[in-house]
Amino acid sequence: MKFDDAGSHKAYANVCNASSSREEVGLTFGVNNVWQRDAFEVRLTLKSRVYFSPFAAKRLALLLDNVIRQYEARFGTIDVEVLQPASDKAAAK
Repeated sequence: MKFDDAGSHKAYANVCNASSSREEVGLTFGVNNVWQRDAFEVRLTLKSRVYFSPFAAKRLALLLDNVIRQYEARFGTIDVEVLQPASDKAAAK
């Protein structure tokens, strides 16, 4: 199999959202440009939307699971816990 990426679009995203209906699964990718934790309003720049059939989405989920397992085997566990500011942690106790 040969891949021709001459016409492909490449983009960076640090935010992703997923939605679905009976016929399709949609992924929306964007960039969060706000780096201050206490920002009143967070504005995301949406860059791309990709829609899949449920079958293709399931195959993508399996593929991504495999890629993450390989990554963690090489580099260690990825911690995806949402970090809270110190003041929120104290209030939660």
